[in-house]
Amino acid sequence: MASVFYVPSSPFLCPLKTTKSRTKFQTLHSSQKPFLIKSLQLTELDPKIPQPVQTFWQWLYDEGVVTAKTPVKPGIVPEGLGLIATRDISEGETVLGVPRRFWINTDTVEQSDIGNVCTGLEPWISLALFLLREKWRDDSKWKYYIGVLPECTDSTIYWSEEELSEIQGTQLLSTTMSMKDSVQNEFQEVEEEVILPNKQLFPFPITLDDFFWAFGILRSRSFSCIGNQNLMLVPLADLANHSAKVTTEGHANEVGGPAGLFSWDLLFSFRSPLKLKTGDQFLVQYGLNKSNADMALGYGFIEPNSARDAYTLTLEISESDDFYGDKLDIAESNGLGKTADFDIKFGQSLPPALLPYLRLVALGGTDAFLLESISRNAVWGHLELPVSRANEELICKVVRDAGKSALSGYHTAIEEDEKLMEERNLSSRLQIAVGIRAGEKKVLQQIDDIFRERELKLDELEYYQERRCKDLALVGGQ
Repeated sequence: MASVFYVPSSPFLCPLKTTKSRTKFQTLHSSQKPFLIKSLQLTELDPKIPQPVQTFWQWLYDEGVVTAKTPVKPGIVPEGLGLIATRDISEGETVLGVPRRFWINTDTVEQSDIGNVCTGLEPWISLALFLLREKWRDDSKWKYYIGVLPECTDSTIYWSEEELSEIQGTQLLSTTMSMKDSVQNEFQEVEEEVILPNKQLFPFPITLDDFFWAFGILRSRSFSCIGNQNLMLVPLADLANHSAKVTTEGHANEVGGPAGLFSWDLLFSFRSPLKLKTGDQFLVQYGLNKSNADMALGYGFIEPNSARDAYTLTLEISESDDFYGDKLDIAESNGLGKTADFDIKFGQSLPPALLPYLRLVALGGTDAFLLESISRNAVWGHLELPVSRANEELICKVVRDAGKSALSGYHTAIEEDEKLMEERNLSSRLQIAVGIRAGEKKVLQQIDDIFRERELKLDELEYYQERRCKDLALVGGQ
């Protein structure tokens, strides 16, 4: 299941675009509150903020997670809801410290009533089941947090068939459908093996839509690789929105610190990557290396920044290749495999390993003697430079033909997309669709330009035989 829920090296979050009120709230049965905190007044929220968020904020205050000195609070922002500075905040200053007892992670699941039946499940599946059970329970400790979670985002996993038709031909569509199929398969398996055999723990219907809700929440709002935590939800911290203005990562950490008036615990610590004035929004970076397709799939938005536009070239060494074994050995010796994905970003040069791998895949005929080298690293070294005119011409043709084929799969021209992007009345999902398909086309055109220019210079390139002759001082030597 790791292939379905990929956890990157940086935290991923999601802006809260909508909130749905829970129809029933009960008095929270919590531990006694520190008496000194009650003497301070809770920072009031904008009255326009939905009542569930007001209640959630009061709960955090009652539990000592926030105090009158907390420098941020929920507020209405262009993204919907976010965190607003209540005073000036310095760059690098800690703005939140959420105690471990308020983290929702695999430890939380293990200590819950469903811990035993979740043993051995992928972390995201056990967390999804936990969320669904707590959402159903009226007496849940987490009901005020769950009450502010959105019913869905603009992630493509929630799009209708009509909406998905707007990304026809894109890699995002195929990735989205593959992910949806995988989640559905996982649901069918966990329903059969965990949910139905344990009706006493899940005495309520859990549908595929419910499972997708939990999956989407985890995909968009959880943090990863914070200390020893691989995947967790952190109430309040997940209200922090993304901004392209933040050009650094690593502002979330697991630290030791005061977790109440008389307690000490691990805290989820959030530091501000920017200097803020009172009323500014506290913003973070969701991942510098994420493409717009990653953003659309995970969070339900894209950046207008074309540097996020990307296209993935997937190459493969065919098993029918006469030199399959040798080529695979060389690829694996250099950190690659039978197939290799190369992410190409708009405005950036080709990945360093792309051309060597292309030349390896295309290697044949009289060039195959290179595979006989004793040192596999030596072969790769030769592949980093043009091997022969025939080999170089072939890789140019293959890549350009593949690009033209991909471009033919879109139902709009890039000029149409650019014209649509100039309009101001597009829905949020149509904005994503137009931006994604235009971005992919721009990258495909960039790839074609690179290899077209390479084709024009085939006669000017220096190939292996020429380099070898020079090394032996047979040409241009003494």
